[in-house]
Amino acid sequence: MTVLSEFEEMYLKRLFEVHNDQPDAIVKTSMLAELMGVSAASTTEMIQRLAKRDLVTHIPYKGSRLTAEGFIVAASIKRRQLLLENLLSDIICFEGDIVAAACRMEHTIDGELEAAIDRMLGYPERTARGERIPVIERRVQPFGADLLLPLANLPSGAQGRIEIIALEGTDSKTLQGLGLVVGATVTCLEGVIHVAGDRMDLSESILRRILIRAEVGLDE
Repeated sequence: MTVLSEFEEMYLKRLFEVHNDQPDAIVKTSMLAELMGVSAASTTEMIQRLAKRDLVTHIPYKGSRLTAEGFIVAASIKRRQLLLENLLSDIICFEGDIVAAACRMEHTIDGELEAAIDRMLGYPERTARGERIPVIERRVQPFGADLLLPLANLPSGAQGRIEIIALEGTDSKTLQGLGLVVGATVTCLEGVIHVAGDRMDLSESILRRILIRAEVGLDE
């Protein structure tokens, strides 16, 4: 991926957000400046800088739009934000401002870490808020042994071993009583989780807070 500063990434992401709603739109410089909270002069300077890198097309006196390459780069930046939102809400159970935290963190991860988070989350299509996660140039890795993923994403016919339970209090004690503890082997049969042969009827939110290390499928 093209090496960009945090500010350059924010410009591209804002352009992507507008393009996502209006793919053919030319984004006015004044509008982009308002979205970024800076002056029109600063925005014009940044647009010209990004245009020299073939990420943005600058249309004098009208505005700008992402190039094909710029759209791909911007989509990845936006995907990082939204994947981090899911990580913070579903796995870490962060109770603060999830969107703001994800926006701060998105600039610190590279493509390799982004792909690992995407894989662990099961390649989600939307965030908990319902926002669609961009799939442009998404690297999908087939299910296999040693993947760390939420129990909710364990494919039917596969098994794994519990490594992390991100729950406390009553929920944690309830899981212990059911045999869902770190080190326990779980299987997914026809979409239903089983432990030691016993069926587990658990909510989606709880299943997303139990991380397992995937093992080989039952038919292998």
